[in-house]
Amino acid sequence: MTAHYWCELAWLGGPRADEGVVIAVDDDRITAVCAGVPVRPEGAVPLAGLTLPAMANAHSHAFHRALRGRTHAGRGSFWSWRDLMYRVANRLDPDSYRRLARAVFAEMALAGIGTVGEFHYVHHRPDGTAYDDPNAMGTAVVEAARDAGIRLTLLDTLYLRGGLDAASDDGYEPLQPAQARFSDGSADRWAHRVERLASTVSGPMTRVGAAVHSVRAVDPPSIKVATDWARERGAPLHFHASEQPAENEQCVAVHGMSPVEVIAQAGGLGSGTTLVHATHANERDQALIGEAGALCCLCPSTERDLADGTGPSVGLARHGVGLCLGSDSHAAIDLFEEARTVELDQRAASGVRGVFSTESLAEMATSAGCRSLGWPEGGRLEAGALADFATVAFDSVRMAGTDAGTALDATVFAATSADVQHLVVGGRTVVRDGRHTTVDVAAELAAAIAEVTAP
Repeated sequence: MTAHYWCELAWLGGPRADEGVVIAVDDDRITAVCAGVPVRPEGAVPLAGLTLPAMANAHSHAFHRALRGRTHAGRGSFWSWRDLMYRVANRLDPDSYRRLARAVFAEMALAGIGTVGEFHYVHHRPDGTAYDDPNAMGTAVVEAARDAGIRLTLLDTLYLRGGLDAASDDGYEPLQPAQARFSDGSADRWAHRVERLASTVSGPMTRVGAAVHSVRAVDPPSIKVATDWARERGAPLHFHASEQPAENEQCVAVHGMSPVEVIAQAGGLGSGTTLVHATHANERDQALIGEAGALCCLCPSTERDLADGTGPSVGLARHGVGLCLGSDSHAAIDLFEEARTVELDQRAASGVRGVFSTESLAEMATSAGCRSLGWPEGGRLEAGALADFATVAFDSVRMAGTDAGTALDATVFAATSADVQHLVVGGRTVVRDGRHTTVDVAAELAAAIAEVTAP
């Protein structure tokens, strides 16, 4: 199907937007982009405001959305928050998870997100036994993204251990009962299950990648199994790494090195690798990541919500590490907020403005996230790229007064997800005039969350 869109303004790369841009689409690809067209051509769909590539949410745990408003108040840490998260995880089954994930992915669509990386580890029944279909939970997530109309990279996650413990014989704690459903029992069984999943669900809108939950949950030989699986298939490979100081301290006590060094020694660093958080990665870690050509996914809203700290984004960038963004625990789903927080946190810490350019922040939210998730043909408005783009309107109080010269800066530093009015994914309109075309998002979120949080 061929379609044409006339954008009042569009970001085609660089420090500012272009005026009067026509985007031609055939099926799921952009076939041509032409700037400097002052009058909408007959038959072209008008997009008022700023059109930019659809954003890529490189790190999501969809079921965490049920925790919004339930875990933020009072004292505590990542570790106390984790106990509350486990309670919700153990309420999920394939049907309830599909309903919840569908609503969460539709919320992402409303926020201008066209691609999501779901870091998926809720695999089995709460007691750890497999469903009749061992991939029932993963299939539910795939169906949810399909229903919501966005692209999915399902990062099927290896999770085998309960934590690090220098006093134990092998340096690891056994799984806690709440973690039983996350584990396949061995890396080889995980690889066999994921291979079956990938052969079943991969397609134009779905890709399957690998994830290692963390060095807390996976021993080095098992990390190598996941790494080999991903490398042999050219699939993305993601890790949680150096999220909290305690993780680093425990890792040094057990392995004599940092989590990043453990991953590197197991062969896990490479151009297809993304390390999530890296909040407490030291200078040597940052250099290792950069030398390997890996990316880091920053999740500022979660990192500050859980009091984990502010990541070394400047040091990572100095070492050549590509940075992308994720909404992670979904305290908010707003990649504009994630992007500007990367810069604003550094302003607060350094006393210097403009540490990251607006253009680089926009790239973190778009093309860098697509690369991390195995969609290198996404995140750009150019011929041959995926026909995935979002439009931010200028008629809100936040964006009033915006023009061509200020459009990109205003969008990155002032817009919110509520300003997204239009989203096209794969050439198909998913959000029109600020509403999802097929999902009653608020109603479905309310019902799905009530189902998994009711007493």
